[in-house]
Amino acid sequence: MTNPVAPPHTPLPTRNWFSSYPMTPASARLARQHSRCRLTAWHWAGDLDDAVLVVSELVANAARHGKATGRHLWLRLALTDEDELIVDVSDPGRTFPGFEGGAVAPGEGGRGLLVVRQLTDEFGWFLRAGHGKTVRAKLPRPTST
Repeated sequence: MTNPVAPPHTPLPTRNWFSSYPMTPASARLARQHSRCRLTAWHWAGDLDDAVLVVSELVANAARHGKATGRHLWLRLALTDEDELIVDVSDPGRTFPGFEGGAVAPGEGGRGLLVVRQLTDEFGWFLRAGHGKTVRAKLPRPTST
């Protein structure tokens, strides 16, 4: 999805958690720690390291490119009935430059979005009513072993 105004349909979450973070580089580290704790407490059987990496990349991207004075970014984790993990990161920006190609900008790294695409079943973004956008990634449900 490139720029829809409504979020894509996803199953209703069975567990839902969210937190706000300042738009600073340190927020990615905090979001990683909080996400690992939350997913462990939920006993999510998916790949915890992949999930934490996705959170980190999306939060770092929002903190770097979605800055607005006096505003925060929001992280939401949700588990569906099928045990899929939805990661939403919202910021006040209304555009997502470089989304189509997977890189943010030459010389700024830009590989994080490529990694996110490889680790997720779905990856996209949508505008929020009133202001800002949400970037959504859905990680697959755990495979039975």
